[in-house]
Amino acid sequence: MDAQSYNTALADLRTVRDEIKKVQAALAKLEAERGKQITALAGYEKAKAERIAPAAGLSVADVVALAPQLAPASLAAQDTSAAPETAPPAPALAPVADATGPEPAPQPGTEAPAMNMPHPQVVAAPAAAPTPADAAEAAPMPPHAPRSLPSIPDGGTGDAWFTHTPKLASTRPNFTQQARSTVFLDTTTGVLVHRNQTHHLDLGDRSAAEILTAVFHTIPEGVERIYITGGDPWHRDAARYPYLRDAVTSWLNAPTPQWRTDTGRGRDRMAGHFVHARNPVGRYQRDNGEQHVEIRSVGEWFDAGGEDPHTIRDAFVLLWQALRRHWNDAVLMGSPSQTGRDLWTRTIPTRGQWSDGFPVLSEDLRSLLHTTAGQGRNELITPPRVPEQLPQLVEYDRTFAYAKHTWKSPVGTPRRITAHTFAAWSEKEQMRALYGCGHWHIRVTVPDTWNHVGLLPAPAPGERAWHYPAAPGSTFTTWAGGPEIHTALANPLQPWKVEILDGILWEDGKPLDDWAKKLKEAWANLSAQAHFQGDTEQARAAHLASRAVRSILLYGIGSFAQRPRMVTGTTPRTAERDVPADAEIIGFDDQLITWQRPTGFSNDPNAHPEWAAAIWSGARAALLTQRHRDDNTYAGALHTPPGTVIAFRTDALYLTQPHNWPYHHQPGDYLLKGHLTGPLPAPTTEEELLTLRDTGRTTLTTGQET
Repeated sequence: MDAQSYNTALADLRTVRDEIKKVQAALAKLEAERGKQITALAGYEKAKAERIAPAAGLSVADVVALAPQLAPASLAAQDTSAAPETAPPAPALAPVADATGPEPAPQPGTEAPAMNMPHPQVVAAPAAAPTPADAAEAAPMPPHAPRSLPSIPDGGTGDAWFTHTPKLASTRPNFTQQARSTVFLDTTTGVLVHRNQTHHLDLGDRSAAEILTAVFHTIPEGVERIYITGGDPWHRDAARYPYLRDAVTSWLNAPTPQWRTDTGRGRDRMAGHFVHARNPVGRYQRDNGEQHVEIRSVGEWFDAGGEDPHTIRDAFVLLWQALRRHWNDAVLMGSPSQTGRDLWTRTIPTRGQWSDGFPVLSEDLRSLLHTTAGQGRNELITPPRVPEQLPQLVEYDRTFAYAKHTWKSPVGTPRRITAHTFAAWSEKEQMRALYGCGHWHIRVTVPDTWNHVGLLPAPAPGERAWHYPAAPGSTFTTWAGGPEIHTALANPLQPWKVEILDGILWEDGKPLDDWAKKLKEAWANLSAQAHFQGDTEQARAAHLASRAVRSILLYGIGSFAQRPRMVTGTTPRTAERDVPADAEIIGFDDQLITWQRPTGFSNDPNAHPEWAAAIWSGARAALLTQRHRDDNTYAGALHTPPGTVIAFRTDALYLTQPHNWPYHHQPGDYLLKGHLTGPLPAPTTEEELLTLRDTGRTTLTTGQET
């Protein structure tokens, strides 16, 4: 671009800016007019927010905010039932302010003495939750202040959390899962593979309507699942939208003549579309309700890498065969998470302690775990903590990492371990508890001479952001699992000081062990096939199948966390009353109203966030230090020189120098995945890191240094 082109482009940009201002002004005027009309409608004595919301393109809550008199009577009664002088009840999750600097001095008699131990520094320090009055007087959180994590309320209110949800437990199914007729379609080439047959389709503009029409014309008997193997048709108009999710939403909710959004059936409670930037799910049913079909991406299972539909079909066949060796009733469901959860339920014991099922925690404890137990560690360390110019960038990735941490999981009714209880225990009892299956509310102090990476997660600015403080002498309050606390207390460099504020402690059990062992065996068998198979296409199919097994375990574990998701759907404009009451209107045209609503998790019998939290904690700890018993050696970030760790990404570690860590193709082993020789500018953004990562992987594979 020359100077003239640059100036011309600037002029065009200013024109766009002015147009945006005009549109924003027009939008503000229309929104103001909409508000006036809603207020006017609210004057009608029989007006209802549920009727006005879809007509206005707003949620019920938004309408009530504009016209409070439309609030449902039940809510209004609740608002007026309390006497004016009655203090509001304490929140279910009372926030605890995080200290980023020195803690205020404790009141006399509230802090227990440090344990007299040679290495770990553990202190029991009761921390009272703030009262509602304290919360009301607290100053607003600054925009960049760390999040405050919830705590367990004091007294009987908090103690009542430590139970299970009545009549809700994970039980072994008493039915056989039914397989669904499946096809594999490349929307770029139009190649469709159905069983052993190959068809070539004309997909027109690759809309959902065109795909459904072409597939059902080719296979009149119908199919129930369409896997898109290439082409990503939901991104066809991506250039028109600021975000991929917007393009996906538009594609999913475009008109589909003779079809409408699926509302679920039988045992399958999944209904509505699932919007995901890269792996969305479209669920449709005939207007007559006789046929149901899903459009999904194979990207949920593995990176297809440009493979044709035949190879991908073969990968699914090999996957099914590998699973059938361990489960005689195994069925591949729509996603790896669904498949993993279904297979796990079929390993629930039929006799013994848990033959009646694994009970689900109280909703209060599940909510606490959702908020305080993060997943993978993702951290980029930038200058001046690392050199401006890197001598090398070396990537190590832990193979099938989560499978390494499924041998022990929390079971039984959890116990609350207060700071007072913890302080009363012997040193042996304290260490047994910290090394067991627990989730702990702690105050942490980094040693004054610390010069390496952070060890424990702490809340950072953002809705679900975490960071890992490492500044010498800094103090912070957080929640952490037993494996990470064990690492902080007994790491190979210098023990950290950990103060116990509160805790949740379970029995040690093995609810996932049988399931994980079977998946690990299936993974090992498919990996061996991929390595020794002489036919290139079959070797590739076996490799993809092994990656699918990894996804089954990985996303199966994630499904235990049961984080709420958003589903979208459409309703004809002529049936506005059918829009779900808890839905948010996100779009509409002359024919359809498009809405989205959260899916709850409170009544899911397979909700076990305590299992996911324990595995994630173990995986994060193993990125720091992991013992290889057979080799009598250790691997991980803490076994590298200070200043040589560049980044953590879930299972991967990025360093400035290689290490001779053992690799035996076992789950959890550190595999050398990429190697790039410098000098290289240290990455300062995730995009820069990923660019270097991809170049390093290519360089290692081709053996050509750049």
